[in-house]
Amino acid sequence: MECAARGFATRCVGRPTRRCGNCGAVAYCSVSHQSSHWRYHKEECERLEEQMRRVDLLNEFPFTFTEEATVQISQKEESRCSFLTKRGLHHAGMWMFECKCGSSSVTFSAYDRFRNEGWHLPSSSCPCRGPLSPVTSQLCSWKDYYEWRQIPLDSPVALLLHWPLTIYHAVQAIGIENLTPRISDELRIHYLGPQKELGQLGVFAELRALFPGLRIRLQLVGPDVPQHMDGEIISLCGYAPCMEEEECGCQCSSQILKHNNKSSESSAVSLQLYRGFYHDRYSDIAKDSPPPHIVIAPNAGIAAYPSWLPTIELIKEMKVPAVFSDYCEEACHLAACCIRTITGQPLSLPIGLNPFRQPMMVEESSLFIPCYSNCFIFAI
Repeated sequence: MECAARGFATRCVGRPTRRCGNCGAVAYCSVSHQSSHWRYHKEECERLEEQMRRVDLLNEFPFTFTEEATVQISQKEESRCSFLTKRGLHHAGMWMFECKCGSSSVTFSAYDRFRNEGWHLPSSSCPCRGPLSPVTSQLCSWKDYYEWRQIPLDSPVALLLHWPLTIYHAVQAIGIENLTPRISDELRIHYLGPQKELGQLGVFAELRALFPGLRIRLQLVGPDVPQHMDGEIISLCGYAPCMEEEECGCQCSSQILKHNNKSSESSAVSLQLYRGFYHDRYSDIAKDSPPPHIVIAPNAGIAAYPSWLPTIELIKEMKVPAVFSDYCEEACHLAACCIRTITGQPLSLPIGLNPFRQPMMVEESSLFIPCYSNCFIFAI
């Protein structure tokens, strides 16, 4: 947390210990900074106050570790590192990217090391095989998902599965029957701005269970895609394995991710990676495949990055539904204002809480409002 007036006024004089008496969402290092910043803050104060009233809802999860991953992290009694260490997952494969010390020690060029990594959990605690029964009704919460997949609520797999489950929720929110061209046997998704997901690609195999009977073609586009992975196609031929591969019978890691020169038509989930901004690479993507049914941009930060401007303009021309997520409601509000300026139109899907947000609070935030990866979604 830093002083809300940092960069707006004189140099900060200490820790930001003075919270706004109205909203309680921002803090200041001094009375003078709070006073000088009021002309900027007054426009957002009432809105932030309303968002603060929903804090308890944001922290509501069905897991046995909920307090540990929310309140205790907020109060700095717990950290992501300690949470993972207690479960033997700290710096373990795909989990490497879930704490600062892990992700900072890995270069993007080293993502290859993590492609064949499994869950590092027993079979009873992770979705290492297909579901016992297909999903027959819409999943609306983590509790629904865990019950369907018969995973105990003490399992931390939701910390990684929020990526494919957010895709699932986005498609359901738009309405799979509303996607055009009409889906026959393939669902095509353009996924913008992947970052840590690049070291957790195995979790996207869960899309085969979430969309039974469909081939999923997921094209991941962003500047963080390593140069050596640009254009690469990866077929997910099975689920990410548990730590008991031989006893369990789930597919071994060497069979999970395969590299091909062309897309595997038989693969249930196919990933293709493109390095660069979407508006710069779209013409290349269009040469490789038909138009997408939906565009999804997780944790987009539209208001923070000017590079979104040409991308939003492109999406408007494409006339394809685009679903965005962000860490908090305020970020979504600011994004909606930017989008309205660019498109001249309101959101097609209003800002709403994502039931499949990552159930672990972001450790560092510029607001006192809890932030979670993929916390809220909206669409244009």
